[in-house]
Amino acid sequence: VQLVESGGGLVQAGGSLRLSCAASGSIFDFNAMGWFRQTSGKERELVVTISRSGSDTYTAGSVEGRFAISRDNAKNTLYLQMNSLKPEDTAMYYCAACEGWMCYEVGNYDYWGQGTQVTFSS
Repeated sequence: VQLVESGGGLVQAGGSLRLSCAASGSIFDFNAMGWFRQTSGKERELVVTISRSGSDTYTAGSVEGRFAISRDNAKNTLYLQMNSLKPEDTAMYYCAACEGWMCYEVGNYDYWGQGTQVTFSS
């Protein structure tokens, strides 16, 4: 059971990044997936989530219209496309999997990656 994020780095105003999360097959076939982010001193927050089939997604209001989640079941990989990045998007981004069809709360997620850092550079 493993989730491994990649793709973080330094970004400038209006820039884009695509995060990836490589998952073991046993997770990817049977779980909804989500991206969370966390900054120092704050609670981990849901950014986007996607259903098992990929047919349903939920995007937090703070990133709606800028971020998009997708999954490639054939590659066992989850993606987060981030566009029009802002300073407030600076955070550690985590990939997670839950047992349900769609999960919206941190406590519902059973498996977590180690995170990948996204930092805004002026």
